Amino acid sequence: MDLQESKQEFLEIYYDNIERDGAEELLNYLEKTDFFTAPASGRRHNNFEGGLCQHSINVYKRFLKLLEGEYGEGWSEVISPESVAIIALLHDLCKVNTYTVDTKNVKVDGQWVQKPYYKYNDTLPYGHGEKSVYMISGFMKLTREEAMAINWHMGVCDPRNANGYVVSDVFYRYPVAFLFHIADYMATYLDEKIQED
Repeated sequence: MDLQESKQEFLEIYYDNIERDGAEELLNYLEKTDFFTAPASGRRHNNFEGGLCQHSINVYKRFLKLLEGEYGEGWSEVISPESVAIIALLHDLCKVNTYTVDTKNVKVDGQWVQKPYYKYNDTLPYGHGEKSVYMISGFMKLTREEAMAINWHMGVCDPRNANGYVVSDVFYRYPVAFLFHIADYMATYLDEKIQED
């Protein structure tokens, strides 16, 4: 999927589901960042131009499937379609404007050549999930469940989970946050690829 198709799909999901106060201002902010062209990571999943937007869409689709599988056709009685879109589309907002293209020396057929790569440079080192919550909250009010799902979407890999119980407590209290964590990992490891040098 090319950049324009990916962006169009993101916008359709966003406009079809998110009507909360501040949603338009948040979208205007995204347009001023590299959200639609940034990679999802520098060296891992969707590490290519537009990878972040595509990852957000992939996670959205996985999240819907998990909700339908767990709660059936009545899943929207458990969590609103608006909340699903907010959580999935915006969970990695923390990555905007953090990757720049740089070059590195790589040996190819015995010769050193310069290859481009994404260099990570976070000018707002506020964390990961908590940074996304912080950034979104500057535009719209999140429900507690939305904030928990976004904040803890890295699950046990989150460095704040040192004793192992924090994430466990969150997932017991907010089962939707657990399903979202699984959706993020399914999209990352099943739907997405690493672009090799």
